[in-house]
Parts: sequence; structure tokens; C-alpha cells
Amino acid sequence: MRARFASSRRPATRPARPPASARRQRGAAIISALLVVTLSAILVAGVLWRQQVQIRRIQNQRLMSQALWVSRGAVDWTRLILRSEADTAPTVTYLGGIWAVPIAKTRLSDFLGKVSEADAAEGAQTYLSGSIEDAQARFNLRNLISVPAPGLLQIDQTEAAIFARLLALLGLDGGLAKTVAIRMRASLLQSATRFQTPLSNRLGSAARAPQPGSAAAGNNATDQAGLQDEGSSSSIDAEPLQFTSADSLLNVPGFTPEMVARLRPFVTVLPTQTPVNMNTAPAEVIAAMVPGMSLSSAQSLVSRRQSAFFRNTSDVQLALQGAGALAPGLDISQLPMDVTTSYFLVHGRVQYERAEVDRTTLIYRDPLTHTTRVVRVRDQL
Repeated sequence: MRARFASSRRPATRPARPPASARRQRGAAIISALLVVTLSAILVAGVLWRQQVQIRRIQNQRLMSQALWVSRGAVDWTRLILRSEADTAPTVTYLGGIWAVPIAKTRLSDFLGKVSEADAAEGAQTYLSGSIEDAQARFNLRNLISVPAPGLLQIDQTEAAIFARLLALLGLDGGLAKTVAIRMRASLLQSATRFQTPLSNRLGSAARAPQPGSAAAGNNATDQAGLQDEGSSSSIDAEPLQFTSADSLLNVPGFTPEMVARLRPFVTVLPTQTPVNMNTAPAEVIAAMVPGMSLSSAQSLVSRRQSAFFRNTSDVQLALQGAGALAPGLDISQLPMDVTTSYFLVHGRVQYERAEVDRTTLIYRDPLTHTTRVVRVRDQL
């Protein structure tokens, strides 16, 4: 009995251990499974990330599209203001008009009113700000070239002298005026608007472009001014870039970004020749317009203009005579100045959630019918 009991308590035999090759295969299978799971997680995460990016892109496009539509509506509203302003004061444009009042950052719902809860919620997320600027308050670089006859482009010496005085008043080299005139003439040869008549000619005013060789011309316009020296055709590109704004001066030799930044508030480029509005022009431009006028006299004239604007060029002449800035025998009717404006710059900024549109629009207002049209649009980057 004792022997049998002892034998019954004998330990059981242990299972045989798998060989080393089997263990290695099992470890490799586990590692492979982990790699497959990791790779699958990476692929799924990539797909989800791309989907999220695509959704975000679509949302941004929708927000930008809505902001652009709001900006377009603001431009239409501005055109209505300019037209109504011309209906009430068709012969004069001055800084006291409603068009000159800037709009601070304001919710769109404050303009449109809250028609419904949905419109109120959407309008509360849209902000609008902007201002209207008289484009003819600046010196128009297009004036450097006159078109006395179709097919003939001439450098206007009177306008070139005005631009040279403006450069000198701003502390720049006045000799660059001739270089700009030559470049402008070369670029206009490739322009579709090179033979457009000046705005004053379409209005039928007395200040018409002088014919070459006539007594009224006074040798103010010439076809070869400066073209025989450093401005010869060999130094000008075959197809120079078109002038569209003051930044185009960067393509003219001798101008630096600092010089262009200094000139930007005082010069512009418009499609046609235009006079300077003496009701809105800054003192630097006025001093350059009138030969012999100092900058301090122009600043005094601008200060007096705030209390009483000019209704016609006769008022301008009387003001210049009162300030002692008008040289004896000088007829201001020969100078490119006026008291009304046809070109306006509309600066607008629309913010809709995270979408922002910063846009400058050049608008032309017909002096006869008071209708308006958009000339060009430029987005600020």
C-alpha cells in the first residue's frame, strides 16, 4: 500500500519545449502583426488628415467667396454714393462731400439691419471698413505724354516740369522726370489706351491739348525730348512694362523702393490725361503745379481751403493771387488743374470670420451722365 501511494504522488511529466526555430517564427509573426497594425493606423490617420484639410479648404473657399461678394456689394454701394454726390454737386468735388467720410470697422448687420435671426447671426460675423480717395488729387504720370493727334505720342514739357518740381519738393532727383517720361512714352506704344483723348477734351473745355507747331503749343510738347541722349531706344527694353500704379516706377532706372514709397501718396497712373483737383490735392502737388510757389504757401492755401472750397478755377486764381504765389502774367488756365473729379480710388476691407479681403478699386464717374464703372481692381497682399 505504501508503495502504491508513493507511486501515485510521483510528479507528472512536463510537456516538451518547442524548438528555437518555432519560437523565432512565433515572434516574427507577432512583430509582423504589430507592423501591419501600425502601418494601417498611419494610413488611416493620413486619410483622415487629408480629408480634414480638404474640408478646411472648402470652408475657406466658401468664406472667401462670401467675403468677395460682400466686397463687390460695397463697391456697388460706393458707386451709388458717387453718383448721388454728382447729382447734387455736378461741377465741384471737395473734401466736405459725403464721399470723403471714411467708414470705420463696422458690422455689416449695422448697415443692413436685422431682418431675421439667421441674417443677424451671419451679419454679426462680417465686418466692413473703407474709404474713398480722390485719384485726381495726385499727379497723374499719364499726363507726361500728350496725344495731339491720333498715332502721335509726345512728351509734354509742362507736365514734365511739374513732375520734376514735385520730385525736388520731396527731396528726390528732379532729373528723373525725363527718364520717367521716356519710359512712359515707350510703354504707351504697346498700350491699348495710348490714343485716348484727354478728359478735358471730352468735356469740351478750353484747356485742349496743343497741336504741334501751333502758337498755343508754346513748345510744351515734343516728340524727341530727351530721346537722343541717355533715353535712346538702345537703353529701353523692346517691350517695357506698362505703368499701372506708382509701384511701376520700380521698373525705371534710378528709383529705389524707398523713393517709390515716398512718392506713392502723391502720384498715380490713370487711363487718360486728367487735371489735378485743387480742392483735394495735397500741398506738395499744389506747389509743384504752380511755378514759383513755395511749399509753405501751398500749405497755407490748403488750410484756407478747409473753410471754403473752390467752386471754379477763378476761385483758385484769386486764392493764389491773395497768397502772393501767382507769378505776374501767369494764366492758370494753361495749367492742368480743375475743381472736379472723375476718377476715385475705393479702399475697402471685408472680414468674414477668418477670411479677409483688402481691395482697392479704381472707379470712373462720367462727368456728363454721372454713371460709374469699374476701371481696375487690385487686391492688397
